[in-house]
Amino acid sequence: MKKDELKSLVTQMYHGLLTHIDEHEEPKKDEVIDYLKDAIVSIEQIDAGSINSMEHAKLAFNNAYKEIAQKSLSSYKDTNSKFAELSQLHKTAVNECKDKHGLIDIPSITSKFDEIQSHMMSEVQRANDVITQLTEQIRELEESSKLDALTKVFNRKALDSYLHEVTSKGKLQHELHLLILDIDDFKKINDKYGHVVGDKVLIFLANILRKTLRDGDKIFRYGGEEFIIILNRIDVNMCQEIAKRIVKIVNSNKLLYKGETINVTVSIGATTYHDGDTPDTLISRADKALYRSKQNGKNQMNMEDINGN
Repeated sequence: MKKDELKSLVTQMYHGLLTHIDEHEEPKKDEVIDYLKDAIVSIEQIDAGSINSMEHAKLAFNNAYKEIAQKSLSSYKDTNSKFAELSQLHKTAVNECKDKHGLIDIPSITSKFDEIQSHMMSEVQRANDVITQLTEQIRELEESSKLDALTKVFNRKALDSYLHEVTSKGKLQHELHLLILDIDDFKKINDKYGHVVGDKVLIFLANILRKTLRDGDKIFRYGGEEFIIILNRIDVNMCQEIAKRIVKIVNSNKLLYKGETINVTVSIGATTYHDGDTPDTLISRADKALYRSKQNGKNQMNMEDINGN
């Protein structure tokens, strides 16, 4: 890594830590320690040969979604303040249009209310314009980012780019293996506990994968409850051992939600890259192996080679 890149990354982490402290009225030492631990993990995961690893690390500490959310909150606070002012105008208008006997001057109150209504419609339109603008910013950010917004692993766009780059090289100098991982009975978890818990399961799994795999391995969210893992510079036997270890570790870790234990298991399909493979053929073979894992009872891994075995 170049000196300027490292300085840029450390500067971003420094400002991110200060922002984190400023946002809390009573920041705790443990929160700062956790933040610094995350920083260490991000730096350790930077690999000169890894796709967009510097971008990945920077995004972890310079989350553009946070900035957009802050703009949104500021806008809503401003709008709420405007409506409070208008509400006070409404009250004042009613009092001003009463005569000494307490009777309402209908023409005067109508004129006042029309004026207030005009102000309110103007504020509503302004708020809608801000919402539209922020929504567009989020859409553009999601399209340009190579990170999955929820799990913070690489997204489908990053996977497509990476596999295209790999397969365009033809024969590789070292072995490469692709794993498709699918959460077992994920729909049942969503149906029973709700999508909030479903999201927690996805984050839970992504964190386990990050802790289990090597720095040079790559994790992508393929879609829904599926992840793709790329393993480099190992043989087939080691690939199978890693896949089995992932299955075992996920099964042995329990997710707690509101005092209830949620059991999460995964099925994995694996395959090895061969000269002439395309992204589609590579993923297709792994998908066949995943299908066998599901058919054979889930919570396991299977492997598919180029000969269909």
